[in-house]
Amino acid sequence: MKTTLLLFVTFISLISYSQEISSIKVTIENANSDDGTVGYTLYNKDNFMGMPLKVANSEIKDGKTSVVFENIASGTYAILCYHDKNGNGKMDFETNGMPKESYGSSNNIMAMGPPQWEDCKFELKDEPISLNIRF
Repeated sequence: MKTTLLLFVTFISLISYSQEISSIKVTIENANSDDGTVGYTLYNKDNFMGMPLKVANSEIKDGKTSVVFENIASGTYAILCYHDKNGNGKMDFETNGMPKESYGSSNNIMAMGPPQWEDCKFELKDEPISLNIRF
């Protein structure tokens, strides 16, 4: 009886704490050159514009590039990306703060100033999703 009860409690605990895991495919089709790479960053609200949850880089071929973020729990996320044309591993800025390199975000909002969480956020549920981001 104790073994049956223990198995039942363990099973209920696993169901209660399990999260749906999925993936996010991100594609860019309008890079203005094949030089360098594209850096992709995945954020949740708590770390937006800080330390990303995941980072990926991809080469560019004929102006196109894509990555897949795997094993992502259901939730609300945002993706930021930039064209690292010179290969220095960071986004470069003019002295006045304007970006020197192309960039984009989930939902393709291009406003003056840095991207905002509310503009970039999207929901990931239990099914894989594909996003197209424009520079």
